[in-house]
Amino acid sequence: MTPLSLDFVSGQVLTPDGLIEARLSLADGMVSNAATGHEVDLSGYLILPGIVDLHGDGFERHLAPRRGAMTNMNEGVIAAEAELAANGITTAVMAQFYSWEGGLRSPEFAARVMAAIREARPQVVTDLLPQLRFETHMLDHYTGLPALLQDWDVRYLVFNDHLPHDRLAQGKKPPRLTGQALKAGRNPDRHFEMLLDLHANSAEVPDALDRLCERLSGQGLHLGSHDDRDALTRSLWRDRGVSIAEFPETLEVAEAAHAAGDGIIMGSPNLVRGGSHKGNVSALDVVAMGHCDALASDYHYPSPRRAALMLAQTGVMDLAGAWALISQGPARVLGLNDRGTLTPGKRADVVILDNDTKRVAATLSGGRVSFMSGDIAGRFLN
Repeated sequence: MTPLSLDFVSGQVLTPDGLIEARLSLADGMVSNAATGHEVDLSGYLILPGIVDLHGDGFERHLAPRRGAMTNMNEGVIAAEAELAANGITTAVMAQFYSWEGGLRSPEFAARVMAAIREARPQVVTDLLPQLRFETHMLDHYTGLPALLQDWDVRYLVFNDHLPHDRLAQGKKPPRLTGQALKAGRNPDRHFEMLLDLHANSAEVPDALDRLCERLSGQGLHLGSHDDRDALTRSLWRDRGVSIAEFPETLEVAEAAHAAGDGIIMGSPNLVRGGSHKGNVSALDVVAMGHCDALASDYHYPSPRRAALMLAQTGVMDLAGAWALISQGPARVLGLNDRGTLTPGKRADVVILDNDTKRVAATLSGGRVSFMSGDIAGRFLN
């Protein structure tokens, strides 16, 4: 589909200084200085930068809607993209596990997901970017990981460690071990033995990570850590060139990361629901302290828009600052310098909200319509 060339007029356009009634012109997939002569009246609508979502795994239900019932992966990605677009997301980082946990988090499943994203990308409008969430104790996979990432076109890798080390150090079975093992298709006793073996290799992990991160940084990857529990852990990651902190668990970590210039991502569902469902630091507190660079969808695609609007409506930030946490801020964290604002020369990534309901009326990514609903369609046709 060819990008649209048109002028949005009479709508409220979000600028760094706030909403103003202004013309916004799009041409050749970019925001343009020059009017095109094809006007679309958007009176009654808000025109904002498209949402850049740096971490979302809500697509899992499209790819595997029921345990053991895997759909056509390509169709699942396309269905997920429709949901992304309906929620104003124009750039979506699709976060896929690569883990000992098995099942939907297994290396085998990750390979299928990555292939499906690669196949679907030319067929959809939203810019889909794969992210791999790699478990640090999978030492046998370190050697082949860089080549896999190149083959899958993964430019953003996040390190996880979901091993229940405290229980394993005591030789005790973790809670819910049997259910986890069965979901992975493993015998529970064998699953427990595997966890003990992975935990036993803990002393080898730091040096192996040092070498792996050096190699991946040389490939130009963006590297992040997930759920950092203390400032020392964040510092160790930073020393390896891992400069993005996803969902720090405490305000201490967020403060330390901010002071060091790390990119800090918080979950927008945390902010919308009024706190972390795991008892971690409140995203609202991190935002209010000025320590948050980006709000991500995490597991719920409607939440970035809702979080930004809540921040503005409650007076925590003005709309320009709140919306920057889901557009310009995340684009900056991932080095996506061609998007995030509605300034000439940037990608024509636009979300249009109904001014009364604040619902998404239309989404354009690269100047192409990815979503449109309701009366606004008639405005485009006139």
